[in-house]
Amino acid sequence: MSHSPNALACIPATPRIPLAQMRSVYDCASVQTKLDKLPAQDHPALRATYERMLAKGAQRFQVKPSGLPAMAELYEELPNFHAVLDDVKRQIALCADSGDALEITPLLLLGPPGVGKTHFARQLADLLGTGHAFLSMSAMTAGWLIGGASSQWKGAKPGKVFEALVEGEYANPVMVVDEIDKASAEASYDPLGSLYSLLEHDTACAFTDEFAEVAVDASQLIWVATANDARTIPDPILNRCNVYEIEAPDFEAARGIAARLYRNIRAAHDWGRQFTESPSDTVLDQLAALPPREMRRAWMTAFGNAKLAGRSEIQTTDLPSSSGGRRGPLGFT
Repeated sequence: MSHSPNALACIPATPRIPLAQMRSVYDCASVQTKLDKLPAQDHPALRATYERMLAKGAQRFQVKPSGLPAMAELYEELPNFHAVLDDVKRQIALCADSGDALEITPLLLLGPPGVGKTHFARQLADLLGTGHAFLSMSAMTAGWLIGGASSQWKGAKPGKVFEALVEGEYANPVMVVDEIDKASAEASYDPLGSLYSLLEHDTACAFTDEFAEVAVDASQLIWVATANDARTIPDPILNRCNVYEIEAPDFEAARGIAARLYRNIRAAHDWGRQFTESPSDTVLDQLAALPPREMRRAWMTAFGNAKLAGRSEIQTTDLPSSSGGRRGPLGFT
């Protein structure tokens, strides 16, 4: 059941500039000690990592909204995420007028492909004024993607958490763990093992990447995991997250998403002024049958077809076929 965007309207919401303070995400003295102990000719990649850490320094921006941000646009753009937005709004409200850092309980978004789960995570980073990193678990073959691999292994490198904190500008970026249900565990190694400590505030504050072997403060990371099916997700992950079932938007909501995308695409391109300000109802009705993820591609195809036909208004015949332009199988007969 969707929640009204006015469910928390008793607290005024206005656009705010994010507040930033500095936070140390590692101890430079520990890094220097590690560097000094490295044999002169050994582990050039590890040496370069330590030198980079020292050159960049340990201070990173820790940001939060300076007040309860205006979220009406997000409620309109993401009509099937109202319950999640309400959760985020509550947690922002707790720290908005205090000296406390922003804390958001890890979010797990369950739902079919194409309903906008990954898009939501990117929008959350924009709302909070912080950066974001993307971890695709469907392509992962080893656990080092999250927590790094030992420098003793050939080709080893740090994990994404370490990279986000060391290479990035923020102490609290949004970490998107996409398709967490697709992570395949081997008998000898759990690829999600690092998350057990990372999703707990008390243990995340001294997280040690296996490559660098230097503790980093990952306690401020904002975690958003996505999945199609919860049955393959380990209980320790489920127990650490606020879990939300994300359904596909209903017909009217899907029409609204399609109309908004049309306006955004038109406004973002110089050629957009050649087209009518709004699409026809028949075109919107046809777009509403698509998952939100496919709507942008459909609009771009339709804009191109209308342009080739010398029209300023998109017609249903301009939209891609139900096959989505996918190619058939390749081969010889």
